[in-house]
Amino acid sequence: MTDRVAIDRNGNVASIKLSYPTQLNVLDIHGWRSLRDIVVEVSKDVKVSCVVIEGEGENAFSAGSDIKSFLGERNTEEQVREYAEALEGALSALVNCPHPTVALISGICVGGGLEIAACCDFRVCGEGSRFGAPINKLGLTMSYTELEPIVQLIGASRTLEILLGGELIAAQRAYDIGLVTRVVPDDSVRQEVESMVKKIGSGAPLVNRWHKRFVRNLVDAVDLTPEMKEETYQAFQTEDYGEGIRAFMERRDPKFKGR
Repeated sequence: MTDRVAIDRNGNVASIKLSYPTQLNVLDIHGWRSLRDIVVEVSKDVKVSCVVIEGEGENAFSAGSDIKSFLGERNTEEQVREYAEALEGALSALVNCPHPTVALISGICVGGGLEIAACCDFRVCGEGSRFGAPINKLGLTMSYTELEPIVQLIGASRTLEILLGGELIAAQRAYDIGLVTRVVPDDSVRQEVESMVKKIGSGAPLVNRWHKRFVRNLVDAVDLTPEMKEETYQAFQTEDYGEGIRAFMERRDPKFKGR
C-alpha cells in the first residue's frame, strides 16, 4: 500500500480511496501496484458484499496517471512495459473482482481515472463531474486492456469521440452515452452510493457474485461449456436459497449468510 491508495472496511463493504488530493488523486507506478494488490486482496475476502472506489476530496475521482513521474517511470522501453504491467494489472484486477463494484465520482474523472471507473460495475457521479481522456495532447496511447472496458460501455464511435476530440464532457453527456450509471446533485453522491450499496448488500452475496460472472461471460462472448451452464443451477442448493424462500413466505427480510 502507498500513501496514494488506502482501504477501509465498514461491515461487509470495502472502501478503496485514491488519496492524493493535492494532485487530483493521480497514481504513479507504485500507486497502480498498490491498487492492484488491494483489489486482489479484497477479491479473496468472501465476507465482502460490495467494493466502493472513490477519490479523496470533492475535486476529483482521479486524473489518472501522474504525468510528472513519466520521465522517471515511463520513459525507456523497459519502463513503459513495467508501467503497463502495473496499470493494466490494476484494471484487470478490478474487472475480475467477484464482488459488485461502485465508483463514487466527484469532480474530475479523466485518463486513468476514467479507466478505473469504467472497470467498475456502477458509476455514480455528481452533476458537476467531468469526464475525458485528452491523451492525444500528450502523444501517448491507451492499450487494449485500458480501452476494452470503455469500448464495452459506450461503443467505438463514442470512445473515439472522447479520445480524438480530447475535450472533457459533462456529467449529463456521460450519462446519455452510457458512461455513467446515475447522475445526482453534487452534494448527494455519497448518499446515493450508500443507498445503492445497501440494496446490493441486502441481496444474497453468492447470487450477486454469480450474476456478475454470468453477465461478464455473456459480454465477453465466452464459449459456454456444459459445466458453466450447469453452474447457473447451483444457487438452488445453497442455504441462502432456502432462507430467501422462507423469508418471502413469512413476509420478512431475509438474513443471508453467503452459504
